[in-house]
Amino acid sequence: MIKLIKKIFRLKSESDFYFWLSGALMLLTNQLVYSGTRLINHGLFHHNMTIPMDARIPYTPWMIVFYFGCFIYWFIHYWIMSRLPREDSDRFFCSNVMAKLICLLFFIFLPTTMSRPPITSDTPLSLIYRFLYWIDPADNLFPSMHCIFSWLCWIGVRRRKDIPAWYRWLTLILGIGTCYMTLAIRQHVLVDTISGVLLIEICYWYCGRSFLLRRYSEFMDNLMARTMTWYHNLTA
Repeated sequence: MIKLIKKIFRLKSESDFYFWLSGALMLLTNQLVYSGTRLINHGLFHHNMTIPMDARIPYTPWMIVFYFGCFIYWFIHYWIMSRLPREDSDRFFCSNVMAKLICLLFFIFLPTTMSRPPITSDTPLSLIYRFLYWIDPADNLFPSMHCIFSWLCWIGVRRRKDIPAWYRWLTLILGIGTCYMTLAIRQHVLVDTISGVLLIEICYWYCGRSFLLRRYSEFMDNLMARTMTWYHNLTA
């Protein structure tokens, strides 16, 4: 079992511990906010924030591949961010947590919904949409967490000269593309995407100028110290 843990997680350096612990924290807060709030807002009135402009965006079903592709992209990008100087990495992940906790308040006190295209066939693409509708019902939409995560990837590297220019431009394209994709496959409406971008911009700005970053760094230092001690004792 210990050998399997070593092989899977490859915990050889402090950066490795930081990446996996940060990833676990992101996943935990994501499930708490996105899935946990459904236990509270279930049965409450859900607002539909669709506006006439949403109908002008062409419905593009095939773009669902990018919806699931985002998860691979985030995993790679989070690994890159975990390799940056600690203050920059902490600001990135702290902003992520802060935005999700604000989303938690919106999901509870301003639950939203929208109408999605019906599935009328059994094609492979339709089966993918059935799976998507099952794991991601039409609620907890405002702000869009998909847009928050992808736009944060761009924010985290846009002014970094130590990151290749081509990758910085790629994150911008993927950030814009994610926002459009959520509209094109009818997972969100314009209000959701715009609010997601604005929210993460504010959170990133605030985390760099408040006590939150220091508190988050202290929390991660303590968590890493305890985890590394436990791991080294376990594998000694």
